Amino acid sequence: MHPLQKLVQLQKQGNKVGIYSACSANEYVLEAVMEKAKKTNSVCLVEATSNQVNQYGGYTGMKPQDFYDFCWQLANKIGLQTSQLILGGDHLGPLTWTDMVEAEAMVEAEVMVKEYVMAGFTKIHIDTSMRVADDDTSVALATAVIATRGARLAKACEDAYQELLKSNPSAIAPVYIIGSEVPIPGGAQEEEGLHVTLPEDFKATVETFKTAFEELSLQSAWQRVIAVVVQPGVEFGDTIIDEYNREAASALVATLSDYDSLVFEGHSTDYQTVKGLTEMVEDGIAILKVGPGLTFAAREAMFALAHIEEELLKDTSIKTSNFIKVLDEAMLANPKNWIKHYHGEEIQQAFKRKYSFSDRCRYYLPIPEVDASLSVLIKNLKENEIPLSLLSAYLPIQYTKVRNKELALDPEALVKDRVMDMIDEYLLATKQEEIKL
Repeated sequence: MHPLQKLVQLQKQGNKVGIYSACSANEYVLEAVMEKAKKTNSVCLVEATSNQVNQYGGYTGMKPQDFYDFCWQLANKIGLQTSQLILGGDHLGPLTWTDMVEAEAMVEAEVMVKEYVMAGFTKIHIDTSMRVADDDTSVALATAVIATRGARLAKACEDAYQELLKSNPSAIAPVYIIGSEVPIPGGAQEEEGLHVTLPEDFKATVETFKTAFEELSLQSAWQRVIAVVVQPGVEFGDTIIDEYNREAASALVATLSDYDSLVFEGHSTDYQTVKGLTEMVEDGIAILKVGPGLTFAAREAMFALAHIEEELLKDTSIKTSNFIKVLDEAMLANPKNWIKHYHGEEIQQAFKRKYSFSDRCRYYLPIPEVDASLSVLIKNLKENEIPLSLLSAYLPIQYTKVRNKELALDPEALVKDRVMDMIDEYLLATKQEEIKL
């Protein structure tokens, strides 16, 4: 049984356990996730999105097999056991090919999901909620169309799994996440109010997808559909956070009792409080997606280290990294990954490029000149020890841990520990260590 099927069982037995899903390709973030899993002897779930990782490399330059290998290299380095790491694919569908007509876009999506399954990803979020070039833009995309396309991708996944079994007879069967009410990957583009998914829309989604699966003789795959993506009323923008309101979501939550093998998956749970996250898990929103929030925390630590570096080395002959400036110059030189998200006058956009909750910085960290600048920053602070007084000024929580001999005074350890601050909140809410290995 897949560990996430065990999670559903626990939920249905009244044991309100959840799991957070780290949607990131950042090495510091992933190491933080895995180190926490090792320390707590629990499972961790890492997901790649279709625009990060696909058959053409995505913005990370990695294909599914590359990302799989990358994650396992990190896991082996950290000493994580095989049973402790679950890899998933997020928003897998025609998202990257919406400028193509359906016939072309769906072929591309089929190739992508096959590569994910063949590589060893076992949690597959099928997302066909976006229009493609020949869809009518004057009306909402029908649930039946979304479901038919979704079932087609599930069929591609099942075919790939059967092929995988030939070379790996012990390969675990993939589990699926469906749902047509899917927030935009990476956070809202506009700061506006949200509407909780209506119970009738959730039920219609389940029944329509079930019928579409049956029409393609995918009854076995349907038994492995474990969750539906809904909008429980959480989102974030540049400076705002829509907090979870369990009263507003109560009617939606009540419908889960009608389904013995389904939980909800919540996207854009970044920046929710521990109280909000805990209530979500208690209410059956058992899979909590977090992505920009993790790289936001890493970016905070990197900026803090950059300020420490400037203070520490400003009167020396050592060349500093100018990390904050180099990152912003890279974003200005290639604005396509933030321009649709950051609105307003230039001064407002400049602020958002650095500090927006939507954290579009993550798209630019892998760029060679940014990565090189970060390497200089890390090197400078490894070779010139950070004074405790500066650490207290810029990373006070990590200062306390260093003083208590809980954390090394090392710049990379400091970055990862800042990410772990956020991970700790998810671990408190999910109690995922109860998903026995």
